[in-house]
Amino acid sequence: MMPILKAVAATAATMLALDLLWLGVIAKDFYARHMGTLLRPDVRWVPALLFYAVYLAAIIVFVVLPAAERKSLEWALGMGAFFGLAAYATYDLTSLALIRDFPLRVVLVDLAWGTALTAVVCGAGYLAAR
Repeated sequence: MMPILKAVAATAATMLALDLLWLGVIAKDFYARHMGTLLRPDVRWVPALLFYAVYLAAIIVFVVLPAAERKSLEWALGMGAFFGLAAYATYDLTSLALIRDFPLRVVLVDLAWGTALTAVVCGAGYLAAR
């Protein structure tokens, strides 16, 4: 398999596995407790899958492939963390600014999760591409 296809497969598999574990098991009660009526009772899968497609494409183009060119796992992890922080801050800080009673605790946890998740996912994509 070509290195880019390996990177795409590893990035997608890692992202989906970790984020589903986080959202569906580890932090499920946390979000339900702190976001309450803001949460939908059912997941709208089309927008969710569109997010994953766009986000994965962006981290592959902007982080994983440049890290592979540099041959640097450290670059993949560092830029992945920064990219995750920037992307999750876009959602969380906008929500904090615009949505009444949006919980600060959710913002802080979500920013930490997005930063860590994206760093790990970019590291996995880089390792698969080498």
